[in-house]
Amino acid sequence: MAGLFDKQAEVYVDARPRYPSEWYSMLAGRTHHHTLAWDVGTGNGQAAIGVSNLLFSFFYLAYLRPRTQNICVLDVLSIDQDHLNWHHKLIIFKVAEYYEQVIGTDVSEAQLKHAMSHPRVRYIHTPLSISDDELVLLLGGEGSVDLVTAAEAVHWFDLPNFYSIVTRLLRKPGGILAVWGYNDSAISPAIDSALKRFRETTLPFRDPNIRNLFDGYRTLPFPFESVGLGSEGEPLLLDMPMELSFDGLLRMLMSSSAVATAKDRGVELLSEGVVKELESAWGGRSLIRNVIYKAFMLVGKPKL
Repeated sequence: MAGLFDKQAEVYVDARPRYPSEWYSMLAGRTHHHTLAWDVGTGNGQAAIGVSNLLFSFFYLAYLRPRTQNICVLDVLSIDQDHLNWHHKLIIFKVAEYYEQVIGTDVSEAQLKHAMSHPRVRYIHTPLSISDDELVLLLGGEGSVDLVTAAEAVHWFDLPNFYSIVTRLLRKPGGILAVWGYNDSAISPAIDSALKRFRETTLPFRDPNIRNLFDGYRTLPFPFESVGLGSEGEPLLLDMPMELSFDGLLRMLMSSSAVATAKDRGVELLSEGVVKELESAWGGRSLIRNVIYKAFMLVGKPKL
């Protein structure tokens, strides 16, 4: 998958949905310690920032004492938090659960150039040439990581090798791996139908590894002991609600690796006719709609 998202790295930052803050507090509650987090395939850093900054209602600010915690997160996609909608900004405040250190890694230098900065997050470019032993040492050594996350990314990995590295790095007991993704959305019957037709045109340009994502991780091998948040063959189903403009929808579609691959082959999947069809189904370019992205998660600990 190396370089697959390089060409659309900038639009990727602005297009992808944000992950709910509740997910991170849910994961933090499953780890015994909170010292180091590794985010693999961090892209532009959405999950890494989410792990280091759990969001709580500002009404509770007077009663909360910030604590230092560490988590290791494997994979993150990032989205600029300045794009949070205005009412969300009013009712939440980035306060506590700061992790002492979060390391975000990616094979794509282009993605990392657009990663969000944070004082507790460090980004490292990890080329494919790096050895497993070098990577383990780079991230703190065996048994040093409390949480590993892979957001919308694990389906691209060499799974046996990835799981071997994760098992070496996770603290035992108490360390967990969390992987998640999303593959569909619910907006309205007309829009959902138009998007289904568009997605069908992308199939010839999809990488074979995307199959596990389309299956909702139900067929993804996951040889870890369940901690109550999904298990192999039975992922935890989650919703990601958000407000979206038509331009935001187009940016989302443009950030797809299949769209970039098709363009490289001389095929414009988002042609003027396709855009007009989608706009008509949307109900006008100025309309803001409620969207629910359909997500799924697997969380587990090494089997002892």
